[in-house]
Amino acid sequence: MKRLALSLTLYACLLAAPATATAATEPAPRHPVVFDSAGYEAGTIVVLTAQRKLYLVTGPTEALVYDIAVGKPSEQWFGKSWVSRKRLNPTWIPTPDMRSKNPALPQSVGPGPKNPLGVRAINLGWGYYRIHGTNAPNSIGGAASAGCFRMRNADVADLFERVHVGAEVVVLK
Repeated sequence: MKRLALSLTLYACLLAAPATATAATEPAPRHPVVFDSAGYEAGTIVVLTAQRKLYLVTGPTEALVYDIAVGKPSEQWFGKSWVSRKRLNPTWIPTPDMRSKNPALPQSVGPGPKNPLGVRAINLGWGYYRIHGTNAPNSIGGAASAGCFRMRNADVADLFERVHVGAEVVVLK
């Protein structure tokens, strides 16, 4: 019970941190929160879709927590994957499924403010799913994507520096 209280206290402190002029471009300072890592190794990413949170495990009972947007209910997935690639200033190319649902989508969108992937993309497994930034920060906290996990650009840039290719990714409801 003390761990939960401490966890909530630390999380409340993160939420109450004063905004700055660079809040959109610089990540907020990250402090580990108490987290039952259920035996996951440090460096593992655990996504809890119902909470709209991504945890980067830093120790047996600690993790860094990030707010995310998850897939629409019809697009959500659960299970295990791994970080297969990390991309700086990625180009977005709609998947074949996206294109079949909306043929008017562009062939691609290069780096910049119109790019739906934001400033960083962390590819998962062999598929089309990613953890990435966004050009729609108001979607964070919602169920808005086609199965990917969206983060604020400053947060995905912070996670990008901390996570390594090959890291395990666990997606739970």
